[in-house]
Amino acid sequence: MKYTNKITAATIARTAALLLALANQILSAFGKSPLPIESSTVEQLVTVGITTVTALINWWYNNSFTQAAMEADKTYDRMKQNGF
Repeated sequence: MKYTNKITAATIARTAALLLALANQILSAFGKSPLPIESSTVEQLVTVGITTVTALINWWYNNSFTQAAMEADKTYDRMKQNGF
């Protein structure tokens, strides 16, 4: 079976940003300094901000990874265009 759908660049970018923010948060929790900032308070605020924004963006958008999900997206778009 040949797959014609591809994961979009936006889906990959949002997922990568989320993984980076989560890794940064975990490193911060273990006392490592993932960001080159002297003040630990500023570092924690930046990390929480990155994690929060990335989580909200990923929550808002539909990230389709499977073939079935991508097909469902196409069906949904066709239905929207036809006024359903």
